[in-house]
Amino acid sequence: MSTKRAAIFDVDGTLVDTNHLHVVTWWEAFRQGGHRVPMREIHRAVGLGSGDLIEHLLGKDRDTGQDDQFVAAHHALYATYFDRLPALDSARELLRALAGRGWEIVLATSASGAELAALRGAIGADDVILGAASADDVDEGKPAPDPVAQARELAGVPSDRAVFVGDTVWDMKAAARDGTTPVAVLSGGIPRSDLEEAGARAVYRDVADLLDRLDTSVFADRE
Repeated sequence: MSTKRAAIFDVDGTLVDTNHLHVVTWWEAFRQGGHRVPMREIHRAVGLGSGDLIEHLLGKDRDTGQDDQFVAAHHALYATYFDRLPALDSARELLRALAGRGWEIVLATSASGAELAALRGAIGADDVILGAASADDVDEGKPAPDPVAQARELAGVPSDRAVFVGDTVWDMKAAARDGTTPVAVLSGGIPRSDLEEAGARAVYRDVADLLDRLDTSVFADRE
């Protein structure tokens, strides 16, 4: 029996402090297209892929002809931050600690291309990251299980040998639907109760808190 284990991580709001940058840049993208969308609603939609986020906020009966405009505007606005995206405290240290314990480290994110490269640069732990399941690799994004399943496949492990760490209800639902253990952090700004209702097995303040308590976490239970 294989002893391989996978530690799968969401990126935005989990390893890199970018959720509110996404809120502001999506808000501006919608404003440029003539839509007033409350920032609190955008915040709760962060973590969905671009198409799903737009549908979630504007509805299925919207003029879909504007979707590409929204995506392009958001990307252009967000890209202005690529050179200074802030990693959350202890993000790289947590990944390296888990890798040192024999865990395969994989990312599962809706980001791709230059955005994913900028996020990985901010984390600064490519030496221990096996790979990333990005928006380009799956048919459906979170809360569908596809990104988590793709990340597991990169690591070559079944769902009962994987733990997924994320900051949104979409992350928790995706992991739960895949059968992977969902672990949440509060650094994305989503309430603990919402994360637990979505399936979080454990909730930590942030990745620094998880690192501090690693020896009593679900990761220790799997070793």
